[in-house]
Amino acid sequence: MSVALVTGGSRGIGRATAILLAQSGYKVVVNYLQNKQAADEVVSIIRAHSGEAIAIKADIADELQVMAMFVEIDNAFGPVTALVNNAGILFQQSTVEELTAERINRVMATNVTGYFLCCREAVKRMALRHGGNGGAIVNVSSAASRLGAPGEYVDYAASKGAVDSLTIGLSLEVAAQGIRVNGVRPGLIYTDIHASGGEAGRVDRVKDLLPMKRGGQPEEVAEAIVWLLSEKASYVTGSFLDLAGGK
Repeated sequence: MSVALVTGGSRGIGRATAILLAQSGYKVVVNYLQNKQAADEVVSIIRAHSGEAIAIKADIADELQVMAMFVEIDNAFGPVTALVNNAGILFQQSTVEELTAERINRVMATNVTGYFLCCREAVKRMALRHGGNGGAIVNVSSAASRLGAPGEYVDYAASKGAVDSLTIGLSLEVAAQGIRVNGVRPGLIYTDIHASGGEAGRVDRVKDLLPMKRGGQPEEVAEAIVWLLSEKASYVTGSFLDLAGGK
């Protein structure tokens, strides 16, 4: 049975991905940090369509919480066979000269360290050398890793640059262990994360600067993630899909 963990699965891209994975036959674990109601709602939607899902609260920046989450999944569904590293944070739009060490470190702890920890625990369960049956990982990066997010959140962009490097390096480490590792780089997508940056309407403000002249929907990113996890992408590893409307 395929078991998928979606970090940050209660809203936005994570929510859309969790629902689509369930429709594709996966048992789904919806990880969340704060909004239990939103996570439970995703689980309810999945169960209403005869899928299997549970919600688990865990801060991926905390090593012990990550380890405990994977053990809980082992006990509930069996070992993870698919991981979607999606949980991410950003803060108020700011220039680099206004950043504090505390803010930078908080962004890196979740967006980088958290991804590493979840990858580590997933690989321990998926790798052929550990008796696993292989698996697939998709890291949700951002077009910001290519564009730098000047004047807004270079710290977030840098964290996603690190995610890209993790994706490349890990894909090469575990390719012979039956594990594929790929990334998606969404651009301007209609999700709640823009409100965290202090501008809930950001997509509508800048969408006309995009070649396609529109923002993207979380479901459009979810389709790419689910494809990369599937056997249809069986010969794809160390790759990135840009979902950024041409930018």
